[in-house]
Amino acid sequence: MRSRTTGCGLARRARGWVYSRVLHATSSSPGAPAPSQARHHGHLALLLAALAALGPFSTDTYLPSFQEIGVEFGASQLLVQQTLTAYMVPFAAMTLWHGAISDALGRRRVTIVLLAMFALASVGCMCAWSVESLMLFRALQGMSAGAGMIIGRAVVRDIFDGTEARRMMGQVAIMFAVAPALGPVVGGWLHVWFGWRSVFAFLALFSALLCWWCCKELPETLPPEKRQPFHPKPLAQGYWEAIRSGPFVALVLAITLNFSATFTYIVSAPAFVIGQLHLNETSFLWLFGPITCGFLIGAYLSSRLAGHLSNRKTVALSYAIMAGAALANLLFHAFFPPMTPWSVLPLAIYSVGTSLAMPSLTLMALDLLPQRRGLAASCQGFVQSAGNAVVTASIAPLVWGSAFTMSVNMVALMTLGGGMFLLAVALHRRAARHLA
Repeated sequence: MRSRTTGCGLARRARGWVYSRVLHATSSSPGAPAPSQARHHGHLALLLAALAALGPFSTDTYLPSFQEIGVEFGASQLLVQQTLTAYMVPFAAMTLWHGAISDALGRRRVTIVLLAMFALASVGCMCAWSVESLMLFRALQGMSAGAGMIIGRAVVRDIFDGTEARRMMGQVAIMFAVAPALGPVVGGWLHVWFGWRSVFAFLALFSALLCWWCCKELPETLPPEKRQPFHPKPLAQGYWEAIRSGPFVALVLAITLNFSATFTYIVSAPAFVIGQLHLNETSFLWLFGPITCGFLIGAYLSSRLAGHLSNRKTVALSYAIMAGAALANLLFHAFFPPMTPWSVLPLAIYSVGTSLAMPSLTLMALDLLPQRRGLAASCQGFVQSAGNAVVTASIAPLVWGSAFTMSVNMVALMTLGGGMFLLAVALHRRAARHLA
């Protein structure tokens, strides 16, 4: 008993040391961090990036296996497609609560419990005996997969401010944006080598390792005195405050619409890569490689421009990049059939703009609700996940019949996203004038 108590005390002191190091790093001058601080920031960024990647990565890793799953279970492709919807709907619903729960119970504990739940659900998917059982375990995956993404954003705003927050958010955004593009590539090779069940075995192993990493390294960044009660009335007041904030809603919709234009291609990958580009199951890299490179470049530029361009100017630059890419995509497919590399090059450029805008838009949205950053992150995650669910269930099947209709969809979603950003700026300026 004594050794066990001593071990627990050592663990608590170790976590306290990590927490104090993080707070010390944030209280330093706004200049370049010291080497030890930079290394610590890098370790934390890597952990938060891995947490953010789990949800989007597990969304579509098994896309290349759709045909084999249908054959094994004697199910139509439409029914197999609904296993993706079964994941997306609870994913969207639970993202509305992950941040609020962490506001009440702390960031670390909630993250670890939900990671363990995801690992068990992944084992269930691996052992599924019918398409219905696969839907059930995919739903359980969806309920827990968004915790790292939502709570990670709140962690960043708990401990970083200003330029450093934007740099950290940009580093985390790399994996969040890259994960859905890498998922089908990894899944395609696992499918070819070991069969579709190996995809879920990989997800179980990845989430279990992530759970262990959080137990070992993730600090608790929300002290007890700053936590919010998890009671219906305060929660309802918090959600009502978010809904009433016109700029917050507009910024969240802008983030969602920007990413949905790319996400349409991601969930339509089998139809686009195999059906339109006439490539095979191991050639998804032709689509996801350029998208991934675009996300990486955009996130890198976001980090580099932090401290040089304001959030608003960065987002304006992002929309100029997205507009040029979307129009080039539309014009090419209006006159030419889909072909590599020209059908995927505009997607890479568009992804640069999306990834460049995301950290700035996210920080602008979270800063509108400074007392409830977890709840604000949940609201953002819910809207984005709901948008992804709509894309998966409705928009993608309507437009994936041709590359031209997909390019029209990209222009439409990008235009709506830009309109939401302009609306947010206008509403914020009007509110500032009223306060003055």
